[in-house]
Amino acid sequence: MRTVSKRLAMVLAFTASMAGAIADGWAADGPPAKELFGGVKLPTRAEPSSYGFYSKGCLAGAVAIPTDGPTWQAMRLSRNRRWGHPQMISLLERLSQDAAKYDGWPGLLLGDISQPRGGPMLTGHASHQIGLDADIWLTPMPSRTLSASERENISATSMLDTKKFLTINEKAWTPAQARVIMRAASYPQVERIFVNPAIKKKLCDTWQGDRTNLGKVRPYYGHDYHFHVRIKCPADAVGCKDQADIPPGDGCDKSLAWWFTDEPWAKPKKDPNAKPAPKPKPMQLADLPKACSVVLKSPAADSEWAATYSPNGAAPVSALASPPQPAAAGSAIAAQMPGVPPADVPVPLPRPTGN
Repeated sequence: MRTVSKRLAMVLAFTASMAGAIADGWAADGPPAKELFGGVKLPTRAEPSSYGFYSKGCLAGAVAIPTDGPTWQAMRLSRNRRWGHPQMISLLERLSQDAAKYDGWPGLLLGDISQPRGGPMLTGHASHQIGLDADIWLTPMPSRTLSASERENISATSMLDTKKFLTINEKAWTPAQARVIMRAASYPQVERIFVNPAIKKKLCDTWQGDRTNLGKVRPYYGHDYHFHVRIKCPADAVGCKDQADIPPGDGCDKSLAWWFTDEPWAKPKKDPNAKPAPKPKPMQLADLPKACSVVLKSPAADSEWAATYSPNGAAPVSALASPPQPAAAGSAIAAQMPGVPPADVPVPLPRPTGN
């Protein structure tokens, strides 16, 4: 009997070691990380935690914002990107309510937040990987509930005059857009907001309110159909890496003027004698924090409903109701976090097609 048990133990140990070796190979040479994370439909059953950096990381214990609320509607539902850290989802609900109450903004149309377990996306973004980024359309919410088809096909409205270089379309832009952006910037947990350089200049030229938080509004390519809100790493997120602090001041200076020169828009000069650059390799699972391998393989929440944030914004409907216990899941993930990857420069890309 002991011999059989010993043999069985040896078989199990060998199987486990082979599984580990296969997993390591999968992480290093397998499918791109965007395919692995983009194919997961539900979040983990674990305490919420963001791992890594905004453009290189993943998310445990995500919750989804409801598709509809009194002052918001989620768009592009087929992408399954309305997931985020509970602090991000809570902020979006609060912003929608405050903007409706104080700023004359009828409601938010929400674009991409994150995937159920964060990570690289199949299309459209380099960031949005740790549940702390969200895109908000600069188109106000209509007074009716949009159909599923409308949410997939309606286009957001650009704030730019397409006939002029980096110029606001005065027929599309109103003071209400300025108020909702500055409302978002006023929250202490908001780290920065990305907008088109023309929008930043418009705010610099016309904003008459408190300019204390205007420096949080940062110019970047694209972002003329929506603005991109990024919040700080939660205080208890040990494996999360904050972005470098924004420079002092309101940002209405030489750094903004640079965007209105030829330099940001010029094509890189090619050296005729240089060898062709190797084709960039897609990000692999092994390139992400080690915790992301555990996040990817962890048990899923019972259902989308079970992992949806409560409508009143007070607390998430628990995705942790079923075993394993969240503490155990969180410990398993945290054990894979010996360090945090360097804070790569985030690249919030121009909006995906139709966003």
